[in-house]
Amino acid sequence: MAAGAPIILFEDNHILAVNKRPSDIVQSDKTGDETLADRARDYLREKYGKPGNVFIGIPHRLDRPTSGVVIFARTEKALQRMSALFREGGVQKIYWAVVAERPPAESGSLRHWLRRNPAQNKSWAVPGPGEGAREALLDYRLLLSLERYHLLEIELHTGRHHQIRAQLAAIGCHIKGDLKYGAARSNPGGGIHLHARSASFVHPVRGEPLLITADPPDESLWNTVMEKWLTIQLL
Repeated sequence: MAAGAPIILFEDNHILAVNKRPSDIVQSDKTGDETLADRARDYLREKYGKPGNVFIGIPHRLDRPTSGVVIFARTEKALQRMSALFREGGVQKIYWAVVAERPPAESGSLRHWLRRNPAQNKSWAVPGPGEGAREALLDYRLLLSLERYHLLEIELHTGRHHQIRAQLAAIGCHIKGDLKYGAARSNPGGGIHLHARSASFVHPVRGEPLLITADPPDESLWNTVMEKWLTIQLL
């Protein structure tokens, strides 16, 4: 993973929000690669001239191939409260996904039961509950279509393992680059076209509504999507 300061979306004394790149891992794993949390910690240490360890709490995560909003806590109090918000559904999470197939309807709700296979690090949609399957809920709508790809906006209502990737695959909509879930080919660098576009919640300490939005990566298809989306907003 290339080094460099994280892209800061929001910062105060309690939380730090950054725009994760597809190559970043949020916290350490078996690869031993530098983490986004490490880089956020280094950023704070350098900016504020803090010697020694700097606290960074991790109330949620994104899959490594996914980009977008990641929120860190700068204090134990903020970590406890942000963790509770994510756990109890207090954060509205909006994602963008570029898919190769047009969905069966321009908008809809998806309800599946997902079963996780830890050995394959993959989740599968199964007919119903039982044997470890967990309910997964999301809403989607089609934002725009290009010649070969379609942009979906997704509101996530549950936080299951690989939920968006597995549920979209289950209806025949494969995220560009997501070879694990049925895409025709992988993307250079191993990322996928799934982006955590925004997170909306009540600030865990100040009690004020907060909306944090992240632009997609600077990449040719994402740039085309953004250009067309911005044009539509101006119409």
